[in-house]
Amino acid sequence: MPAYRYEAADAAGRADRGVIEADSPKQARTQLRARGLTPITVDPLAGAGLAPRTGSSVLVRRLSTQEQALFTRQLASLIVSGLPLDEALGALADQAERQYVHELLAGIRAEVMGGSSLSVALAQHPKDFPDIYRALVSAGEHSGHLGVVLERLATYIETRNQLTSKIRLAFTYPAIVTVVAFAIVIFLLSYVVPQVVSVFANTKQKLPTLTIVMLALSDFVRNWWWAALGVIAVATLAIRSVLRQPDVRLAWHRWLLTAPLVGKLIRGYNTARFASTLAILVSAGVPILRSLQAAGETLTNLALKTNVDDATTRVREGASLARALAAQNQFPPVLVHLIRSGEATGNLPIMLERAAIGESQELERRTLFLTSLLEPLLILTMGVVVLLIVLAVLMPIIEINQLVR
Repeated sequence: MPAYRYEAADAAGRADRGVIEADSPKQARTQLRARGLTPITVDPLAGAGLAPRTGSSVLVRRLSTQEQALFTRQLASLIVSGLPLDEALGALADQAERQYVHELLAGIRAEVMGGSSLSVALAQHPKDFPDIYRALVSAGEHSGHLGVVLERLATYIETRNQLTSKIRLAFTYPAIVTVVAFAIVIFLLSYVVPQVVSVFANTKQKLPTLTIVMLALSDFVRNWWWAALGVIAVATLAIRSVLRQPDVRLAWHRWLLTAPLVGKLIRGYNTARFASTLAILVSAGVPILRSLQAAGETLTNLALKTNVDDATTRVREGASLARALAAQNQFPPVLVHLIRSGEATGNLPIMLERAAIGESQELERRTLFLTSLLEPLLILTMGVVVLLIVLAVLMPIIEINQLVR
């Protein structure tokens, strides 16, 4: 049964908004009038996506990863407990805190009640449920174990969110220190240095070299800051334009994998996502070629993604997965060895999951090590810059004191 988003007014003139299920817009208006409401607008909810809606109740027109994980976990629990799919979706829609989520789940429920499978209903909303999500749901429906597959999927999303959150939190403090340091330096150069050093301008005293350099920097910050911002903006746009070219972008991503410090973080993050995604797809019974394509879409590095595309072609031609991934020597050897062991013993999902856990732990360790180096380095750099500014201010004063004596 289709669903419609409505806006109506009650007898007192108060606005009422929500979602209603009906066979047609006319029937939806009839149901609203039966509730004592006067329909203002009735728009179809299901389809290729949800239509934009004005108002402060909707801030983000997309399902967040946290909401996606919560929805998957709750839906799995309801289905495992024996609740029919349409009733489970209805219950989740009723308890949704955000209006967009409520309308999204109501639209999915309408599709399911109209005869569509859950995976087909989710395909109407590709921005909220990516390809890997729908592939796993489809595999669960075909195997008859939708609840179990949804539980695995919820665990996968939660683990991925935790890894991303840990990395972001690890770099939050260095980012804050960097911003504060720049703000302090700009304030000192644009206000403090000119105010103090201008006192010596009328004395016709020869200023120290460091003071002259600081005054020049101060004049540049005060008078040419807009030019500096313009150069940075133009350079950023130029770099982004160049990186849009496939060959240049591929070469850049290949270099990133070998870059000092950052390269191992990028490789580890992508490897963990690829291995965990491939593990859950294979364990759910998704064909290996389809699993490789879906897992490759989760990669953010184009060089690794190209490696997966090449491996997919090799596997299609009859090569083993381990040999196909090792052909371009982009993924860590540990992952290749574990996949080879899994193929030999028939425990490929287990070995992939073990590889994902190992890469995640190694990534966390490297992230903490890098941030532990960045924090004192940033503080030391900030201290040196402030020291130079203070010396630039104090050196003329020291020279005047020496002349007086």
